[in-house]
Amino acid sequence: MEIKHLTNTRDLKSDEVEKLFEKAKEYKAGKIKKTLKDKLIITIFFENSTRTRSSFEIAAKNLGANVVSLNVATSSSSKGETLYDTAANLDAMNPHAIVVRHKEAGVPKILSNYVTCPIINAGDGSFAHPTQALLDLFTIREYLGNDLKTKKIAIVGDIKNSRVANSNIELLKRFGLDITLVAPPQFLPSTTKLKTSHNLKKTIKEVDIVMSLRTQTERHTSQMYASLKDYASDFCITKEVVGDKDILLLHPGPVHRNIDIDDAMLSDPRCKVLKQVENGVYVRMAVLDLFINA
Repeated sequence: MEIKHLTNTRDLKSDEVEKLFEKAKEYKAGKIKKTLKDKLIITIFFENSTRTRSSFEIAAKNLGANVVSLNVATSSSSKGETLYDTAANLDAMNPHAIVVRHKEAGVPKILSNYVTCPIINAGDGSFAHPTQALLDLFTIREYLGNDLKTKKIAIVGDIKNSRVANSNIELLKRFGLDITLVAPPQFLPSTTKLKTSHNLKKTIKEVDIVMSLRTQTERHTSQMYASLKDYASDFCITKEVVGDKDILLLHPGPVHRNIDIDDAMLSDPRCKVLKQVENGVYVRMAVLDLFINA
């Protein structure tokens, strides 16, 4: 049987996404079985993470799995061992899944050629973050229903360098959402078939959902804005900009307070950032269950 990996959102057909969401709903309703009892999951994070790493490890343990988290700083990769040899050696220990995050795009896809268990991409470079897009769509549907063909979303911020934006654009568009990218010119991809805008206040009046993104300063090869404060003056999601508009406000985290979203909007009931974190555990439980027990 061919091993199925999750390296980007395209690895899941739409009916598989629906199946995954049904399972996540069951988990959220408290219907949890130890379907991964005696299974071994290895997490390898070559890039810092709080939410995603914790979310995957809690998800795995909720289903009864054993989790081994590789400390990259003390692993053989720090001694010059190639990624591929690391993957092959870990695979020889017979894990049931390996969860990988890496600063270079394409690493999870490449590693999938060297293992005999599912590779789950927890974020690679500026390319993809499939489980984040899944939990974002799950959260949107929780509040707006399953039929999103009349709904509009603004994705705001450093879109050019965002793996979250890439994965969300593919998945949300597939499920019917009308997407507008809102950013300064230097933060937009060079080619896009989507609508774009540099006017946040005008765009917010026209959408149902706003997804704010962090400025990916660690991926900038040169300074792209005079200062984050200057960027915030045009693109921070504030109470003043949103007004009384009925929207959902999302952010994958970590949030740069008063740069991406101001303090007032972060505590506003329209902001669902913590709900995304909560839903992320259930969605990742469903991902691990479906991929390991396929």
